[in-house]
Amino acid sequence: MSPPTPLILLEFNELTPALMERFIGEGKLPNFARLREGCEVFTSDAEEQEPYLEPWIQWVTVHTGVPYAAHRIFRLSEAHKLQFRNLWDMASQEGHPIWVCGSMNASHENNTTGYVLPDPWSADIAPQPDALLPYFRFVQRNVQEYTNDRVPLSKSDYLRFLRFMIAHGLSANSAASIFRQLLAEKKTGTGRWRRAFILEKLQFDVFSAVYRRIRPAFSTFFLNSTAHMQHRYWRYMEPERFSVPLDQKKLREYESAILEGYLAMDHLLGRMLTLVGKEAIVILSTALSQQPCLRYEEAGGKRGYRPKDFLPLIEFAGITSPCRPEPVMSEQFWLRLDSVSDAADAERKLAALWVGQESALVARRDGCGVFTSCSIHHAIADDSMLRVENSDRSVPFFDLFYSLEGGKSGMHHPDGILWIRHPSRTHKVYQQPVPLLSVAPTILDLLGIDQPEYMRGESLFRSPTGRRFPGADADLAAPARRNA
Repeated sequence: MSPPTPLILLEFNELTPALMERFIGEGKLPNFARLREGCEVFTSDAEEQEPYLEPWIQWVTVHTGVPYAAHRIFRLSEAHKLQFRNLWDMASQEGHPIWVCGSMNASHENNTTGYVLPDPWSADIAPQPDALLPYFRFVQRNVQEYTNDRVPLSKSDYLRFLRFMIAHGLSANSAASIFRQLLAEKKTGTGRWRRAFILEKLQFDVFSAVYRRIRPAFSTFFLNSTAHMQHRYWRYMEPERFSVPLDQKKLREYESAILEGYLAMDHLLGRMLTLVGKEAIVILSTALSQQPCLRYEEAGGKRGYRPKDFLPLIEFAGITSPCRPEPVMSEQFWLRLDSVSDAADAERKLAALWVGQESALVARRDGCGVFTSCSIHHAIADDSMLRVENSDRSVPFFDLFYSLEGGKSGMHHPDGILWIRHPSRTHKVYQQPVPLLSVAPTILDLLGIDQPEYMRGESLFRSPTGRRFPGADADLAAPARRNA
């Protein structure tokens, strides 16, 4: 079998169509503009609503071609439960080399050959091959503790990571960025949030080194920094849309955070297009997008609170069984225990923590694990006390928790960017949104792989019935927008 044209799926999580159009129109994103001009441009529709409108749900749909109602993956770090095959497993079965770099909630079959780097929130899926472990563990700890001033890494961890990067493509650009970032932080005492952009430069260095080595037929490359910026700092980009007054010092620091995220991704996109060349098929998907989160403004804006350190919280809750905390995103974390009965006990004790008349935590047991997050999303007094229900035990809330910087002012929207660059195709913009379920069949179509019967979606270029997708022969038209 002749190898297919290389295909890369760029997974730039939650980039927003309206902001992309705005920044391209202002001339700030030359590489996105260049890619768009060579693509068939679609708007994808996740076809889900809250609470099922989450990236760790939608990306599983992209990778498997089935909706949440079928795959039932509801949280981060649940990829090991997946009962459907991923696109890379199908490509590998056909004998094609694959490279999965950071895809969210990504699992793989035991006989899949190639490179698989799980997302940094993954606890049950190991990198393949083991040579990726030093990088995976370093990035995992940095991402999971991104909002915490104390990242649990030793000098030996940093040395192992440095040795790995030197052997796996550390670029002069990334090294210089690290130096400039640390120098700026030391000089100003601010800007730590920009480290997310450097981690993604390092991710590209690793991707590039492996890509050149194995020349995969199918690869993915996932980035999340701008999604984080949108969630945290939308109110600083468009303060006129929000009613809560802003601290002017914070406004000056964060007003450009979202734009900086798009600029950083534009820079990496330019390097990516150079790496893969003009003949590769390039698909840019964001799976979903964001919009301003205004529903909490009357309560002072949406806040988030996270444990400073898990051990003091576990001890205060009275959990004595051996357990292992696993941070997830924002205020969320897992507690892993040795038995179902221990997990049930931990769930009960975490649910018994209160602040005033409010339950402090949401705790949901799943097997031997308890998925937990702070349930308070409004501002609370500095002297608030955390107490154990039906006892006289209490502790200052902010002794155990810290407030997430910026709160949350961006929320999810089902529209997503979906651009497809194929060497034999011309630029078109389609007005009709297409189901996110169409992405997986389209990729299989372009790779020349048969679509499994369980996939409900149809390829945007050649459906199983042989007909073109509605609107595929339409004239150039403006894309439909739905407040995203």
